[in-house]
Amino acid sequence: MSYHEYGIGATAVGVRGRDFVVLGAERRVSYGGFVASKAGKKVYKITDYLGMALAGLFADIQAITKMLKANIDYYNLVVGKRISVKSAAKLLATILYSYKYFPFFSEILIGGIDYKEGPKLFVMDPLGSLIEDDFAALGSGAPIAVGVLETRYSREMSVEEARKLVIDSIKAAIERDALSGDGIDVLTIVKENDKIKAVEESIRVF
Repeated sequence: MSYHEYGIGATAVGVRGRDFVVLGAERRVSYGGFVASKAGKKVYKITDYLGMALAGLFADIQAITKMLKANIDYYNLVVGKRISVKSAAKLLATILYSYKYFPFFSEILIGGIDYKEGPKLFVMDPLGSLIEDDFAALGSGAPIAVGVLETRYSREMSVEEARKLVIDSIKAAIERDALSGDGIDVLTIVKENDKIKAVEESIRVF
């Protein structure tokens, strides 16, 4: 999928560690050479233990997020227990594949923590392919961001080191990708003392 061909920009990044997942994305919404908004939300806290970072057409980003949240709420109500991160990713993959003839113009990172299986990070394309990885970058700025990730990533890094890595990789993409910019949203999901918490933050970039 060529973002530059359609003039739709984004940079989304995810990193998994021993007891955490960090997701981040910049905030610029662009169409062609026009910046439509500097406050586009591309990182979403879906539950207290699961989040998403997306790149692509902004309307599709919002639609995918709403669909996943609605399906998770329905699952929890019917089954009576919370859905695992892996099952949530598989559920969204199935939904996306059902739209394969009219796909959503978006790529997706799903990350979170299960009490039994630990941190999970999945990469998805518009048709619902599902790949588990330790780190990933999506969008028009991905070729730049992934270079920073590959150079500095370590499975032994702390949550603060991972958070800084996510921010620095997106900053590097913003410097070189004209379709990315205008601040960074970060979602950190971490397990501390057998409790899982999700912290959202917005960072200004000059």
